[in-house]
Amino acid sequence: ARAALEEATVYAHDRVAFGKPIFEQQAISFRLASMATEIEAARQLVHFAARKKEAGEACLTEASMAKLFASEMAERVCSKALQIFGGYGYLKDFPIERIYRDARICQIYEGTSDIQRLVIARSL
Repeated sequence: ARAALEEATVYAHDRVAFGKPIFEQQAISFRLASMATEIEAARQLVHFAARKKEAGEACLTEASMAKLFASEMAERVCSKALQIFGGYGYLKDFPIERIYRDARICQIYEGTSDIQRLVIARSL
């Protein structure tokens, strides 16, 4: 997700439409700000679960929450980045195409999103 944000930010500063970089359009800059916020939220959730694990505390629920949130966040962020690229985002010439494709697998391996939800629900 961080790579998608970085690629989209560089592209938004470089891509000119109507005489100015698209980054200057509020819709684009706000989208990038939301992406950065989601990435940081996922990072904090992962660190919280890791700290519990390192302290020897039970952390199954927190780990499942972190995996669920981070994997779904990655797909959302990559999708938003792809939108910023427009049609170019689907071209293999741009790294965002691969980044988007790779982000999808995060919801599947090491426990699908639904399995993570099941683990979380059982702790409620």
